[in-house]
Amino acid sequence: QVQLVESGGGLVQAGGSLMLSCVAYGGIFSNNDWGWYRQAPGRQRELVATISTGGTTNYEDSVKGRFAISRDNAKKTVYLRMNRLKPDDTAVYYCNADENYSDPYPWGQGTQVTVSS
Repeated sequence: QVQLVESGGGLVQAGGSLMLSCVAYGGIFSNNDWGWYRQAPGRQRELVATISTGGTTNYEDSVKGRFAISRDNAKKTVYLRMNRLKPDDTAVYYCNADENYSDPYPWGQGTQVTVSS
């Protein structure tokens, strides 16, 4: 059973930066494509960034050029570097398997990101 634990969120002013981390306990991390998702209040969860087993990355249009996803297979960790944050980025952020290729693992608790204007 895979357990996902996200961390690194917080309160930041617009224009600031954060680095999120997600550790995957159990399972075989390196065999999965991974994604970062976010859910803002009153909105559906959306996929914002993905990284393949080979390191290919993709981003949702609103975060392109500002967010960077990366992975460390040895540490079973996926990261999301977020720069030039905007109030619209405020959400709970989660990591999970890339929904385009596999069913999700049980969702973790997520990490809250709040961007003040």
